[in-house]
Amino acid sequence: MTWNAPDPKDAPAGSAPGAAAPAADTTAAAAPPLTAPSPAAAAAPAAKALRGYRRLAIVVLVASLSITAVVGIVTLLSGEFGEVQGRVLSTTLLIAGASILALCHLTVVARPARIVGLIGLGASAVVLVIGLVLIWTPWYDNGGGWPSELWRWFGITSIVAVSLAHANLLLQLSGRRRRAVRTALWITLAAITIVALMLIIPILSDWRIPGDNGDTYWRWFGVVAIVDALGTIVLPVVALLVREQPAAIAEAPASGATDAAGAPSFDGGPPAASARDVLERRIAGLTARTGLDRTALLEAALDDFEARRTGTPPPVE
Repeated sequence: MTWNAPDPKDAPAGSAPGAAAPAADTTAAAAPPLTAPSPAAAAAPAAKALRGYRRLAIVVLVASLSITAVVGIVTLLSGEFGEVQGRVLSTTLLIAGASILALCHLTVVARPARIVGLIGLGASAVVLVIGLVLIWTPWYDNGGGWPSELWRWFGITSIVAVSLAHANLLLQLSGRRRRAVRTALWITLAAITIVALMLIIPILSDWRIPGDNGDTYWRWFGVVAIVDALGTIVLPVVALLVREQPAAIAEAPASGATDAAGAPSFDGGPPAASARDVLERRIAGLTARTGLDRTALLEAALDDFEARRTGTPPPVE
């Protein structure tokens, strides 16, 4: 057995000849590089918070309707319906209505049109506060003064909140790329806005508008309301029947090059379909069939995957 002496040239600079070489620092090599969190990971807490808000609104809605049913049953069996029972019923119905409006507004909070949903939530909160004040104010004081002004603003904010809830339900189709669907959507949204304005203007003007002879005003109101109702009924049906147009694919590069996803291009023709292209087409198809956006589809897929791995049922939206 022979022993080979270390070559002095292999020793690090500044070390004495024959000295043992220092151990390699494996800590830095083993440590993974720091990378910024992906957009999906950054959006996960917001998605969970949104699901929590939806569950809270559903719980409040169910609780309010249950209390209303209990009070109604007790009133019918006891034969007594006084001022307190009336206020309790009105309060629970008001809370139930506000919860329904909140659910409508929350449908677009995770979408690009989230500002409309946030405004709708604010309007619904104002309606709830004003309604509670009016319900629990003594009825004999509601004939004039500040309660009368509250009734006016309760009506205005209620119209705004309901109209925004109506619009938010239709704005779920705002991601569609078909021109027919988008045109019908904007026409319906314009009709919703005009209907709301034509209801608010008489309230603000103490019914001086349209005045005593408001036949023409209300005829045009009826026309716009019919367009509103028609768009509300037909638009979702058309969106289901019309196949969604796939997202535009980048033009093919020059002959012999590869596309952005790494798929080869032959003879100057379109690049071969890559796994990423196939995945994008599947997502676009599911978006067209379900009406859900990309984020909602990915959340549902991840929830189902985690449920299969852990054996627990996926969370209920």
